[in-house]
Amino acid sequence: MSLVEIILAALLLDLVIGDPRWLPHPVRGMGWLALRAEDLFRRWIPSPAWAGVMSVLLVLAFIGGVTGGVMQAVSLFHHLAGEGVAVIIIATGLALRDLIRHSNDVRHALEAGDLPEARHRVGMIVGRDSACLDQAGIVRACIESVAENSVDGVIAPLFYATLGGMLGPGLGGNAALGAAVSIMLYKAINTMDSTFGYKNERYLHFGRAAARLDDLANFIPARLGGLLMVAAAFLSGLEGRDAWRIFRRDRLRHASPNSGHTEAAMAGALGLELGGPSSYFGKVVEKPWLGFPLKPATPVAIARANRLLVATTVLAVILLMGLAVGG
Repeated sequence: MSLVEIILAALLLDLVIGDPRWLPHPVRGMGWLALRAEDLFRRWIPSPAWAGVMSVLLVLAFIGGVTGGVMQAVSLFHHLAGEGVAVIIIATGLALRDLIRHSNDVRHALEAGDLPEARHRVGMIVGRDSACLDQAGIVRACIESVAENSVDGVIAPLFYATLGGMLGPGLGGNAALGAAVSIMLYKAINTMDSTFGYKNERYLHFGRAAARLDDLANFIPARLGGLLMVAAAFLSGLEGRDAWRIFRRDRLRHASPNSGHTEAAMAGALGLELGGPSSYFGKVVEKPWLGFPLKPATPVAIARANRLLVATTVLAVILLMGLAVGG
């Protein structure tokens, strides 16, 4: 199988089965490993910042080594076995089906008029407090999650699988090995940011290395995702001109160096205002508004956000697979 065939097969596998809850997922294992590394290095190293650095290095070395070792061991039986395992590994790094499913669960609850259920469902995919959100707040929170996770759940994993697959043969391996190791290293970085990247007393210094590495890893995918989302807005019948205008104006207003790119593009494409004050653990955080409130934040907007997500994914696949063939 070529690199293109491996990645397309992985994307198809994600679309068909997603991440069944009854199957063990690598991200859960990465989270467990990250917490064990934290316990270890906090005992050994007095400096929280250096303990955080060593935890990041240990997790990356372990994940990269285990993934590479499994790929090489399986490939000893037959190269097709190694390619099949690569497809499965890459599929676990993608979250397109689950992102659409979770956001649609929120939409269906709202359409049924069940606000408590909608709050519960949106609380499963966002970090903010959801108990007091009204319908508009639920819709905005859901769409922000779709926009942000379009990068770390779809665009960035595809980007790193493609990059790793292209570099694999030149580094003494093959495309399947390079793609599998690369996407798992990215997911490890992303998981450590989710585990340690909090600006509270416990993780302000310890989590700095994980947060900065995640910012670096998402730097190119976030900007690529924002541009592709603007193009997808034109192609999917949404407000392409407003997507471009708001993307250019608001993409750097977000506190995160990366999250604002796709959020701004989506806000413009849907004619919504995203962001604004949000409550986290009972504390209100003032965030800038992105976009203009040209249309009401209704459940229909969630369906349109998912349409834009799919169109953006298609463009990303076309672009990245074109690069893989050309490379």
